[in-house]
This record gives sequence, structure tokens and C-alpha cells, in this order.
Amino acid sequence: MNVLAINGSPRKNWNTATLLTQALEGAASQGAETDLVHLYDLSFKGCKSCFACKLKDGRSYGKCALQDDLTPILEKIDNADALILGSPIYWGNVTGEMRSFMERAAFPYSVYDENHTSLFKKKIPLGFIYTMNVDEQALKEWSYDSVLKATEDHFGRIFGTTETLYVTDTYQFNDYSKYVVTLFDEAHKAKRRKEHFPKDCQKSFEMGARLATT
Repeated sequence: MNVLAINGSPRKNWNTATLLTQALEGAASQGAETDLVHLYDLSFKGCKSCFACKLKDGRSYGKCALQDDLTPILEKIDNADALILGSPIYWGNVTGEMRSFMERAAFPYSVYDENHTSLFKKKIPLGFIYTMNVDEQALKEWSYDSVLKATEDHFGRIFGTTETLYVTDTYQFNDYSKYVVTLFDEAHKAKRRKEHFPKDCQKSFEMGARLATT
């Protein structure tokens, strides 16, 4: 069992990365081999709409033809038994790097036919972990969940089953006094970090364990 996690955050030691690490620890507790990829360490672009992955009898049919730092990561996905994607939410959606990764990872497997056939060779479980500054009420009022679910559904059709963890009202800075962030109450954020974030970490651990045994 190989479980691959993709970090779409520019920060390697903050909320999203911490949760992904916990998820991989959960997978490892079930005997899985794990790997964590930081997208911001890589030099790559999103889909260029070359359609080489759709070309009849083409050398790159069913796979991305672009060659860059993302190429070996896409090969890892092809051999993964479970996949976990983590991203902070920027302006109501995943980060630009994560979105570019998603385009490159999913589009080559998606066939333009009436049945939305997938060329991915097997079905695997996927986990989505999102971290965000907004609270649970704003998450729904601003339709973040609906926007994110649309992409999750596409990934589910291509790769397999999906599950999601929303981590809301996160602690964003070590020292709020250094930034213009009067919208947020630092004391509340600190309390949330201390009392609730450990529960989110436990949920991530449990997600990883489930994905490793699905």
C-alpha cells in the first residue's frame, strides 16, 4: 500500500502540512508506505491545452506530455494506492499551485466520451484536506463547500472514492500584531488553535488510516 500526499501550501510546517503529516502517520500506522510532496518546491505549470493526452494513437495518450518537475509526481500517482490532497483556501478555492497540479493530474485520464470514461488503471480512495481562515458558517454561506465539491466529484469519477476534511477558523500568524488583520480576534484564534486544531489533527490521522485500509 502506497499513500501519496500532495501539499498545495507554500508553507511546509504550518496548518496544511501538519494535517497532511498526521494523515500519513495514520496511513503508516496501518503499514502503508508514505510520501509527501510539496508543490511549491517544484517548477511546473498548469495544463497548456495541447491535447497530446487525447491524440489518437499518440505517444502521450492518457498521460500528460509536458516535461517538468511535476512529471515524476504524476508517475507516482499512477502507482499510488491512495491519494491525499491538502490546500489552504485562497479567495474561495485551492491555491494556484494545487489547481495547476489538479489540471495536470486529472485531465489526461478523462476521456471525452458520453460515459466520462476514466483511463486510470484502478480505483483508489482520495482524501481532500482544506484549511481556511473563515469559520464553518462562512464556509457554507460563501459556497466554498459547493465550489470545492465540484472538483472533488470530477476526481472521484476519474480515480475512485473521496472524503473531505474542512479545517476552519485557523490560526494564521505567530504574531498577529505585526499585520493589519483587525477582522480577526487573535485571542480567539489562539484559543481555537489550542483547543480545536488537535482534534483536526486526529481527524486527519484517522482519515489516513481509513484510506490505507480501503
